[in-house]
Amino acid sequence: MILGIAGLRHLASIRAEVAAGGPGFNSGDGMAAGRIPAIDLARAGALLAMAVFHVGRDLDVMGVTAPGSSFTPAWQWSARLIAGSFVFLAGVSLWLGHGRGLRRGPFLRRLGMLLAAAALVSLATWATFPAQWVRFGILHSIALSSVIGLAFLRVPAWGCVGAGAAMVWIGSTVAVDLPTVLQVVIGLGRDVPAMMDWEPVFPWTGPFLLGLGVAKAMDPAGWWDRLRGRPAGPGWDRLGWPGRHSLAVYLVHQPMIVGTILAWQRLAS
Repeated sequence: MILGIAGLRHLASIRAEVAAGGPGFNSGDGMAAGRIPAIDLARAGALLAMAVFHVGRDLDVMGVTAPGSSFTPAWQWSARLIAGSFVFLAGVSLWLGHGRGLRRGPFLRRLGMLLAAAALVSLATWATFPAQWVRFGILHSIALSSVIGLAFLRVPAWGCVGAGAAMVWIGSTVAVDLPTVLQVVIGLGRDVPAMMDWEPVFPWTGPFLLGLGVAKAMDPAGWWDRLRGRPAGPGWDRLGWPGRHSLAVYLVHQPMIVGTILAWQRLAS
């Protein structure tokens, strides 16, 4: 998940009305008036966990800590859980933004921003790590999952959850021979090129549909109306700030971490 900085000011200006942006990004909570701070806080927590993971991974890759220290099973599972949380929240946000009817303009604007950011990630990693550049990372995954998710907006909650669980199971157990391009996007292949970040449709659209189904199940009971505007207060507002600008934070966090480590190494030498 190594990213670029271009377009930061524009990305940071994306507000809640632009639905379900970047890794769970900027929810567009459009089903009723008012934000849901709990979603912002959940995104902020996922961003913090991601930053902690990348600090450990970067220290390992840059030779500061013992080689392989961030490639243990525990670290690998934490990476999957963190990525899954972003994708799940993106599914929740699709329902909050479009559950009462697709708002075409906001959806297309958000999709365009995601595709532009995904292309930026691919170009930046191709220029810096050509052997492992990101062909289909988490931004690509959420963009495609958002389009797939439109077909599930009128599917019952249990159908979304069932389809999501099936995609996770299939992606974790099935391996077939596919052309390389299909392997990269769909998954399920036996011989996938090395990539720094890879979240294909199987299994990663699964958590997206799980989030969509859970959000849909919560709606008839009025849970989203109860959560709207809560928790409130300037302290919660500050804590939720990263979650309101999660795409911009996502794009700049790795350059900031790497730059800080390099500066520390230079000062310490």
